[in-house]
Amino acid sequence: MCQIKIHFNDSKGILIKTVEANEGDDLLSIAHEYDIDLEGACEGSVACSTCHVILEPEFYDRMPEPDDEENDMLDMAFGLTDTSRLGCQVVLKRELDGMTATLPSATRNMFVDGG
Repeated sequence: MCQIKIHFNDSKGILIKTVEANEGDDLLSIAHEYDIDLEGACEGSVACSTCHVILEPEFYDRMPEPDDEENDMLDMAFGLTDTSRLGCQVVLKRELDGMTATLPSATRNMFVDGG
């Protein structure tokens, strides 16, 4: 199994933690496994935007385009950027080795904050 190195940064770009994960894992699960503060209120069912992460353009471009369901949730994400993705939808593959995922400065949780 290929180990893939992922760096998690806070909203200011400061490294929180570098972890190793397996191909096929998703960013949300990895963040939870390593106690990184990525919420994921809907537990990866693409029903919220609380696992919103910002990727580097070079790595964003190596991934498939977000589907309509993910885009709908991203539209509600706080601090949306051109390279935003939902962590639950970022499935690791070899080409993403060394990627940095930056956590936004806040999240908007529709379950708690209201729609």
